[in-house]
Amino acid sequence: MQVLGRGASCKLGQSASLRAMPIAHLALPSPLRHGFDYRLPAGVHELPPGVRVRAPFGRREVIGWLLHEAAESDVPAAKMRAVLEIIDSEPALNAELWQLALWAARYYQHPIGDALTQMVPALIRQGEPLRATLESCWRLTARGLALSEDGLSRAPKQLAALQLLSAHPQGLSETTCRALQIAREALKALSEKGLAECFQPEHAAKAPTPAWPALGLAQAELRLNAEQAVAFDALRKAEDGFRVWLLQGVTGSGKTEVYLQHIAQVLRSGRQVLVLVPEIGLTPQTVARFQARFRCPVLALHSGLSDRERMQVWRQAREGLAGIIIGTRSAVFTPLARPGLIVIDEEHDLSFKQQEGFRYHGRDVAIRRAQLENIPIVLGSATPSLETLANVHAGRYQRLELKLRAGGAKAPLVRCVDLRGQILTDGLCTAAREAMTETLARGEQVLVFLNRRGFAPVMLCHACGWQAGCDRCDAKPTLHRAPMRLQCHHCGSERPPPMHCPDCGSSDLRPAGVGTERLADALSQHFANTPVYRVDRDSTRRKGSFDVLMNAIAKPEAAVLVGTQMLAKGHHFPNVTLVVIPNCDGGLFSADFRGPERLAQQLVQVSGRAGRAEKPGRVLIQTHQPDHPLLQQLFSQGYDACAQTLLNERQLMGLPPAASMALLRAEAPQDSAPQELLSDVAHWLREDEPLVQAWGPMPAPMARKAGMHRWHLLLKTTERKPLHLALSRVVAWLEASPEARRVRWSIDIDPQELS
Repeated sequence: MQVLGRGASCKLGQSASLRAMPIAHLALPSPLRHGFDYRLPAGVHELPPGVRVRAPFGRREVIGWLLHEAAESDVPAAKMRAVLEIIDSEPALNAELWQLALWAARYYQHPIGDALTQMVPALIRQGEPLRATLESCWRLTARGLALSEDGLSRAPKQLAALQLLSAHPQGLSETTCRALQIAREALKALSEKGLAECFQPEHAAKAPTPAWPALGLAQAELRLNAEQAVAFDALRKAEDGFRVWLLQGVTGSGKTEVYLQHIAQVLRSGRQVLVLVPEIGLTPQTVARFQARFRCPVLALHSGLSDRERMQVWRQAREGLAGIIIGTRSAVFTPLARPGLIVIDEEHDLSFKQQEGFRYHGRDVAIRRAQLENIPIVLGSATPSLETLANVHAGRYQRLELKLRAGGAKAPLVRCVDLRGQILTDGLCTAAREAMTETLARGEQVLVFLNRRGFAPVMLCHACGWQAGCDRCDAKPTLHRAPMRLQCHHCGSERPPPMHCPDCGSSDLRPAGVGTERLADALSQHFANTPVYRVDRDSTRRKGSFDVLMNAIAKPEAAVLVGTQMLAKGHHFPNVTLVVIPNCDGGLFSADFRGPERLAQQLVQVSGRAGRAEKPGRVLIQTHQPDHPLLQQLFSQGYDACAQTLLNERQLMGLPPAASMALLRAEAPQDSAPQELLSDVAHWLREDEPLVQAWGPMPAPMARKAGMHRWHLLLKTTERKPLHLALSRVVAWLEASPEARRVRWSIDIDPQELS
C-alpha cells in the first residue's frame, strides 16, 4: 500500500502555473487510504511534515496532517480547495513517531489519516495547542535555600516539599508539583513562612523543568536474589541502542523489581521510560508502586481519564516533564522528549491487540518504535507468546530467565480434578468445596476463576427445551440478576426475561450454566460468615469501584474471590493460598488454532495467584479431560515444554509464527453481498497471486452479529512481503469496486482472534 499515493505526479499538458502552485498533500480522518491535495495559503511554504492544518472536507471542516508539500497534482486547479488554517509551527510528533505512524499505517493496511488521528488525544485532534499555556511555578526564596532541614522537622510534608524544591532551584511547575505529590497546602505553608514563592515564567523556553537524576529514590531498592541479579546485570551492562529483551519469569519471581532497578538506571541518565500494562485495572497499582519508589513524575494514560486529563499527560510526556509514563495499549504512541526505555508487562496478553478500527498490536508497534528510537525494550511474561519465543529461538530477542519465586516462596501444587460422573453444585465438585472450607478455616483466601460474567449463560424452558436467543446475533444472551435482564455480550442489546416460554407457554423458565454472579451468590450462602468479592466488568463498572475491591481483598482475613480474567493478570494477593478453576475444557477444543496457547497461558497465570507469600499454595482444576496431553505436559513439564510442542505443531501445519497471516472480514445486512465480494477476492488471488493461500470465504464463527451477516477470507503466506504486496492490490481494488461499497470490510494483519 502506498500511504502517500495520490497527487504524486502531474498530468501531461497541465499548465506551468499549476505546477508552481504551492500544494499540501494532507492526511485527513477518512476511511480512504490516500492523501488529499489542497492549496496552501499564499506565502506559506517549506512546512515540516506532521504539522496540523484545518481544511474543508465535504461539508465539514476537519483537522488533518501535512504529509508533504508537492509542486504538482492530478487535481485540476479549479477544483482544488484551499487549506483554511495552519495550526502548528512545529510537528505534533517527532521524526521517530512520524515514521512510526507511516510504518504502522502501511503495515496494518490502515488509512494514514485515521491512524494519525487515533495516535493523539481527542483534544489534540480537535485543534488544541500542542503546548500548554504557561502555568504558575514554585521555587525557594533565598531564606528557604539557606534554611537547614532541622527547621521543619515537625512538618514532614513541608520538609518534603522543601527538599524537592531545593533540588530544583530553577523552580517546578504546579503540574509537576502535583505529579511529584507535593501537597499544595505544604507549598502555601512554605510561602507564608517566606521560604517559597509562586512565580510566572517569562516564556516557555524558560519554564522550569525537573532534573530527576539528582533526586535519588523515595524508597530503598529490594535486595535481588541470584537470578534477579544476573538479569539486572545483563540489562545494566548492555550497550546503548536498540535491543529486545525477554524477561521470562515464573509468576511471583520478582520481574517488577528487575524492571524498577533498571528503570532507575535509565532515569539517572536523564531519560524517560514508557511502561505498558495490559489492563486498566493494573494501572493504579502499578503507578502506586512506581510512585513509591521514584522521586520523579510518574503519570498514567488509560481510557479511564477524561479528555483533558489525557491531553495534560500527553503534553507533559512530550515536553519531558514526566519521568515515567504507565499506560495501556494506546500509550505506545505517547511522545517522549528523551526516550530511554520501553517495558511491556505481560507481553503475551491479548488486550495489546486492537480488535476494531486501527487493528495494531501494541507490543509489535512498541518494538518497532524502540528500533526507530534506538533504545532497548524489555518484554516481561511468565508465559511468553509463541511469536516471542520464536524470535528468541531465531536469535532476534535475548532471553533472561527467572525460574524461582522471589522471597523463597514455593510454586503451588496443581491437581486436576476428574469431573466424570461427579455431582456438581453451582459448578463446583465436592473436593473443591471441601478444599475451600479448609482454606477459609485457616483464615486464608480462595480465588475462584470463572471467565464468564453474569448469572447464567443461557435461559431455557424446562418443559420444551426452548432457549432465549439474541434477535441480532447468533448468540445466547446472558441472564443477569442485578438488575434482572437478558443481555447479549456481543452486541450489547438488553431486554427483560420473558415470563412464559414463547414456544409452549410454560412458566418454568430456568437459568442454565453458571456465571460469576450466580457463583458468588451461591458461595455467599454457603460461606455465610465469610466475605465473597466478585470482580468482573459488571461489579467494577463505577469509577473507583475496582480500587475499593482491591483494598478489601488486601485485608489479611479469610475471603472468597470470584472473578474473571481481571483477577488473573499481575495482581499480588499474599493471602490467597487456593485457586479453583471450575472449568477449563472449553479451551481444549477451541475452533481457533490459538486456543491451546491461550488456555496454557491462562492456566499458568491464574495458578500463579496462589501461594505468592510465605504460605504454600494449591490449585484445583476441574475437567472432564484430565488425561488430555496439553494438561499433562503443562503441569508435569512446565510452560516452556508445552510451548515448544505447540510451536512444533504450528511449524508442521504452516501456521503463525511459522507463517504470516491476514484476515479479510466483510459484513452486510444481506448474507449474499459479503460472500460474493470475498469470493471475487479469493478467485483473483488464486489466479494472480500463487504465493498467497486463500482459505474461504467462510462464515465467521459468529455468522450474524449486531444484525450484520459476517464472512471471512483467511490469507496465508510463508513470507510476509508477498502477503503485503497482494493486500495492497486487494485494497486498491476494494476501494474502487462498486460491489465493495455495499459491504463493510476490514483487514486484520496478524489476527489474534478469528471471531
